[in-house]
Order: sequence, then structure tokens, then C-alpha cells
Amino acid sequence: MSRKRKIYFASDAHFGLPGPRPSLDREKLFVRWLDHSARDASEIYLLGDIFDFWFEYKRVVPRGFTRLLGKIAEITDNGIPVHFFTGNHDIWVFDYLPAETGMIIHTKPVSREFDGKRFYLAHGDGLDEQDKGFRILKSIFTNQTLQWLFARMHPNFSIWLAHKWSHNSRYSKELIIPYRGDESEEHVIFANRLLGKEHFDYFVFGHRHLPYNVALRNGTSRCINIGDWLWHFTYGVFDGNKMEIKEFRPAKV
Repeated sequence: MSRKRKIYFASDAHFGLPGPRPSLDREKLFVRWLDHSARDASEIYLLGDIFDFWFEYKRVVPRGFTRLLGKIAEITDNGIPVHFFTGNHDIWVFDYLPAETGMIIHTKPVSREFDGKRFYLAHGDGLDEQDKGFRILKSIFTNQTLQWLFARMHPNFSIWLAHKWSHNSRYSKELIIPYRGDESEEHVIFANRLLGKEHFDYFVFGHRHLPYNVALRNGTSRCINIGDWLWHFTYGVFDGNKMEIKEFRPAKV
């Protein structure tokens, strides 16, 4: 990878939260970041929860996000791959987004090698095998029969209901739990456990909403959470040599 070709990562923009106007302001800033990244990007990875809610009816999609979707389509039309990982808030992506924007959709974690470095990439939800509550919820959301039943609701009601549920979440209350230590952080625990079976240089996650970059037990690998675009406005960039977290605030949000 030449020094002018970089890999970019972003996550947890939750566009739509807490309402149209503030969401649009953040969307415009995110589009500026996409423009900034596309100048020297070889690939862009969006690691989940880009939308606070997303559901594709057969002939209806959520209102808004015109600037974002148009910019992504422009980038992919110019030959830069954009990867979209479904998160726990935007799990219901079907055929519309990839068809209209050219994004590559991932519903599971993936491994990649960039310039000789191995990456484990995931949104970061449900990594704890003992989290039975999450696994039950995930099985409900991915059940095709239940998806069909949800699609029978009128969009005005179903989208209102989804946003109502989301607004009651801890993220809508701006509650970001401080770093809990290597022995308590779910992503770090998962990464250390997986390193016992397979080597990765970098584990890159979203979901936690807290940017951090910590060394793992083997002394060489790192676990990275790229933060969010609700409060931190952070992103990850790999330049072929190292992976960093940076902040994007060129103008008032």
C-alpha cells in the first residue's frame, strides 16, 4: 500500500437521532469526512449503526439521508469500495442500499489483510457468548417471519415505534461509560481470547461509542474502538504502517 492510499473506518453515527435537524447537521459533517477520506482512500469501512434505525420495505425506505447516500454512491462510482457492516440498530439492510449506493454489505465479522497486517473487523455487538439476552434479541430481529410481520405495519407507525425504542436507550441519554479496564472491556476480553487461536495485528470495533486504542496481552496486537459520531466525531485510519484514531471537527457541529 502506498503512503497515499489509506484505509478509513467510521462507526455509530446513528443518523436520525435525536431528530431531523441535529441529525442533518451531523450528516453534513460526515459527508465532509467522506470527501476528506476519499482523497487518499483505497477502501472505507463503515462498522455499523450508521443509521439509528433502518428498515427496507419492498417499496419504501426511511426518509432522509439524501446527502449521505448520494456521497457514498459517488465514492463507489469512482472505484473506491465502501463496506457497510450492519449494526444492532441498522440490522435490516436488504437489497436497496447495496443496489443504490454500491456498498458492500457485511452481516458478520470479517478478517482482512492490509499491507501485511491482519485485521479483525466487526461492529462489536454480541461478542460475549454468555450474553443470552442479546442472542435472543438478535434471533428475533433476524427471523424472516417476524421481519415479514413487521413489514405489514404502516411505515409511519413502525418507524415511529423504532425511534421511540431507540430514544429510550442509554445512547440517547448521552451516557458513555468510561473505560473499564482490560479485564472488564468486552472487546478486549474477546480479542485476547481469539489471539489464543489466531493471530491478528488489529481488532477494530464500533458499538462501544468510546474511542480507545489499547495493547493486548501478546504485546504486539492492539484492540481499537473507533468511537462515534454522536459526541466524539472520531474515525480510524491505517496508513500502511500504523492504525490511529483521529478526530474530525473542521467546523462547528
